[in-house]
Amino acid sequence: MTPRLAAVTGGTGFLGLHLIPALARAGFRLRLLARRDPAHPAFAGLAFETLRGDLADAGAVEALVRGADVVIHAAGLIKARSRAEFFRVNRDGTALLAGTVRRLAPGARFLLVSSLAAREAGLSAYAASKRAGEEAAREAYAGAAEQLAILRPPAIYGPWDRETLALFRASLWRVAPVFGAGRVAVIHAADAAAAIAALAGEAFRPGRFALADSRPEGYSPRALLEEAARATGGRPLLLPMPGQAVLAAGLACGLAGRLRAEPPILTLGKARELLHPDWSVPLAELLPAAVYSPRYGLAAGFAETAAWYRASGWL
Repeated sequence: MTPRLAAVTGGTGFLGLHLIPALARAGFRLRLLARRDPAHPAFAGLAFETLRGDLADAGAVEALVRGADVVIHAAGLIKARSRAEFFRVNRDGTALLAGTVRRLAPGARFLLVSSLAAREAGLSAYAASKRAGEEAAREAYAGAAEQLAILRPPAIYGPWDRETLALFRASLWRVAPVFGAGRVAVIHAADAAAAIAALAGEAFRPGRFALADSRPEGYSPRALLEEAARATGGRPLLLPMPGQAVLAAGLACGLAGRLRAEPPILTLGKARELLHPDWSVPLAELLPAAVYSPRYGLAAGFAETAAWYRASGWL
């Protein structure tokens, strides 16, 4: 029996580095859409087809989805210079991909990896663009909702992640700032990838689901920094930052970022996300345990991640 074909976007991103091996272990044949050479240590020993292009390339998108049994859309921008740039990729790219799948692979299931940020679309251009991407997918599948699944992961951490690296580096400072005082759900990248692979297979369920580790109620930002310090051996003095200071820092970084080659992760919108009081995941929104249950708790996940950062010379 020929293995099912999974067509994947975002395979060379941080989550993709965990997702592609997870899909291979699940028995899928793999076809990736990538702008750059996908050669990476995370893919050692794996076989997959690669198409060069991006979500603005209609021809590449068509070639990606032809004959696919499931299309997993994990690509997206997490930082950009403008609202228009976020929407061009996170909304318009999703619309083109979903529409192409409906036209050329009408029997394929479509799995959109969104973000928990989409729950609060008014906070930032990123959050708004992820919500718009979900709406574009639902519009494309208006007559075939049973083939569409949307996943909203929370903050994802783990090996190869350069964004969460800042938290681990801060845990080694003498004084470390604490941003916000709400609740933040998180998940290890290996668990996020395994959940996506499980949902893409025989356990597929249509609908919209969120992901989280074994504590979907989340953690305080202070608790996350304390756990990072335990993992790194740091002993920082934790200094809560006033909300206005966080917003001012986000505004300043965003403005300064316009002069840099790469957009900054900290912007005014990101600052609003950091200060939002509730990034927990209600139990009713979670991906059912019958599909996948997380294996990493925070302590074990942070310890493994810190060890990987050190071994790789990142920390």
